[in-house]
Amino acid sequence: MRRVVYLLIISMTALAGCSTSGNLGIVSKSTADPSSSLTGNTKIKELGPAEGQACRHFILNIIPFGHSDVAKAVDKALEKTGGDALINVSTESSLYGFIPIYNVYSFTCTTVRGTAVKFE
Repeated sequence: MRRVVYLLIISMTALAGCSTSGNLGIVSKSTADPSSSLTGNTKIKELGPAEGQACRHFILNIIPFGHSDVAKAVDKALEKTGGDALINVSTESSLYGFIPIYNVYSFTCTTVRGTAVKFE
């Protein structure tokens, strides 16, 4: 029984994680001009739910690769649906570390979820 408890304690200290979330009204592609799309009588067409994720990885906490910003996650979500923007957006950012004492490997991911729309 003690072995199981020790193994559980060691496993819990070897893995660590953290997460945050938030909400946004509308988010457009990083290459779009949102002010021109929202002025006047621009009509929108709902394309359905969309989700995108962008991750950044760290090896030994000094070698990063990838991008975990919101713009990259939004672009990935809209790439799948062919939309111009997301409405009713929720965002989540997570950080995971494996053997966090020595920072052997860790990664952070940003996930966006919302309804994809196309400007007509």
